[in-house]
Parts: sequence; structure tokens; C-alpha cells
Amino acid sequence: MTDLLYSDVEEDLRASVRDLLAAKADASALLARIETAEGYDLKLWRTLADEVGVAGLAVPEELGGHGASAREVAVVAEELGRSVAPVPFLGSVVLATTALVHASAGEFVRRLATGSAIGALAVPLSTAPGAGFPSSVTVSDGGTLSGRVSTVADASVADLLVVPAAGPEGPGLYVVEASAATVSELVSFDLTRRVADVSLADAPAVLVASGAQAAAALEEALLTGAGILASEQTGVAEWALTETVRYLKGRYQFGRPVGGFQSLKHRLANLYTDLVIARAAARNAADALATGTDVPIAVAVAQARNAPIAVKATEEAIQLHGGIGMTWEHPAHLYLKRAKADEIALGTPGRHRARLADLVNLPS
Repeated sequence: MTDLLYSDVEEDLRASVRDLLAAKADASALLARIETAEGYDLKLWRTLADEVGVAGLAVPEELGGHGASAREVAVVAEELGRSVAPVPFLGSVVLATTALVHASAGEFVRRLATGSAIGALAVPLSTAPGAGFPSSVTVSDGGTLSGRVSTVADASVADLLVVPAAGPEGPGLYVVEASAATVSELVSFDLTRRVADVSLADAPAVLVASGAQAAAALEEALLTGAGILASEQTGVAEWALTETVRYLKGRYQFGRPVGGFQSLKHRLANLYTDLVIARAAARNAADALATGTDVPIAVAVAQARNAPIAVKATEEAIQLHGGIGMTWEHPAHLYLKRAKADEIALGTPGRHRARLADLVNLPS
């Protein structure tokens, strides 16, 4: 295991992302945007992708990226969790780009890495690592794709769809221009990360990987997605604790700060302990992805722990904020919705615990 502490480079990256999000995606801007039909903030995304360079962070330099690792990607995810910014980071940078890099699809990787295109991996957002290759999309004799995939993350703003499909020769990974598909955005529980149904009817497609390579590329994308999601959940939990402490220090009852009451201090201490555990699990998962060491185990541990921690932290934030925490005018509800949506994204905690049991030979 390498050093799990944040490096100077990672801290510099964090500072750049945090400053940008504080300026462009503060609570008031976020609350105003989710009430509109726009949903995603694509102007903010272009700044993140082009100026900060998050679109190609973990892409090799020869493919137009920056040659960083999953550790740097995880730092960005953590900051995006702190802001729940409505940008297609998970679908494009983490899922689609990872699948294409492992499929050796250089032409399409360059489009995503430079930020000139947004990608989406056409699998349901609830798909967990180890779920097997999907068969909802089939390949015709002419090489076109037909089928329907539900609840695809970030598909409504995607330019490229990375589609796993079952053909006569076995599994294959294809790229479809989004304009050749019918993408129907759903009413998402989490309004800061939209999902959509994708329908294909004899859609032209480019085969980028087949057989074992296609299956391995898909599994790598799902593992990476689940591992990086743990860092996002850490960011969500950190925001919940930080904002709750700030509120309780400034809220007075009986002539003293509410945060000084012993029972509340105990609850905050428990949240802090949970946050430390979440960060350790997320950093371990990111480091495992970067080094290729015990990846399935590290990812399963991180998701089994961090998903419920993020939910608990946001629930406590709403309750400890009192009446204001229950209103739409306060952003706490957006963080709870993100935490609850993340709890089923890329596998539930129970699914990850069961997989972990198999991986370490424990009765499930």
C-alpha cells in the first residue's frame, strides 16, 4: 500500500476545483438551477473539463489526457460531492472514459479527454460490479444496435453512448452517437444527477471491443465508478458535518450556542468518526484503483461503508438544522437526495457486502 495521505499535487487540484465550485456552484445558484428545465450546468462543466482539465485526468497523455491516476479523479469527486454540482462527471469521466480506455478506443477517448464531447455508459445506474454482461441491447447482422436501457446516468447531455451489446459472436462494446438514439430524461429523485432511458432502433454503431476484452472493459468501468463514488459520498458527508457544526455554533438557545449541548456534541462526534472512516475507505479504494492492488475488495469495502455514512450524515444535518433544514430554500435536501441516490448507484451496500464475503471467503 502506498501513502494514503493527500499529496501536494492532489491538494493543489482540490483547491482549484473547490475555488471554482465556490464561485460558480454555490447553494443559491444550485437551488435556482434545479427549479429550471436546464438541469445540468454545462458552462461549469466546460470550465471544469477544459480549464481545470478534469475530463482527461486519468487518460494517458498519448490519448490527449493528463496521465494522472484514480487518486486525482477521486479528489475531484470528493469536491463535487461537497457541492453536488450538476455536471456529468460520473457518467463521462469515470464510467464512459474508463470503459473506452480499457477498450483501447483511442479516437473516442480523445474526444472525451479533451472535453469536446460528453460520454455516458449505457447501463442502468444501479448496475454493480460483477453483475455480468447485460443483454438488453442486441446486434443485428448489419452491425446496428437495437434495444432499450433504463436509468442511464448523464445520458441526456451525452454526445457519445458507450453501449454493451450481445451479438452472435458474444459480448461487444460499441460506441453510438447520441443523435442516433432516443434519449428520454426521467424525473430523477436526485435533481443534480439526471438519469434517462436510452432506446436504440437499428442505430449505427462502432465496435471498439469484443469478447473478453469487452467484458473486462465494462467490469473495469463499473469497479472504477463504484470506487470513485465512495469519494463523492465522503464529500457529501463532509459537507453535512461542516454545515451542521457551523449552524449549531451560531444558533443560540437559553443564552448559549446550541452546539454546546452535550447530547448534540455526542451526535456530532459520531458523525466525525464516521467521516474519518469514510475518508479512509475512499482513499484506500482510490489507491487500489491507481495501483491495481486488491481492487474488488477495496471497492466493496468502501461502498459497503460509505453509502450508509453519507445517508446518515445528511439525515442528521436536516434534523439538527431544525425547521430551516426541512425547507426547499435550504440545500440540505439536495445532499440527502444525492446520498440516497448514491446508495443504490453501482450496487447497494448489501450487494457490496455480499460480494465482499465471496471475495474473502466468508459465508454471505
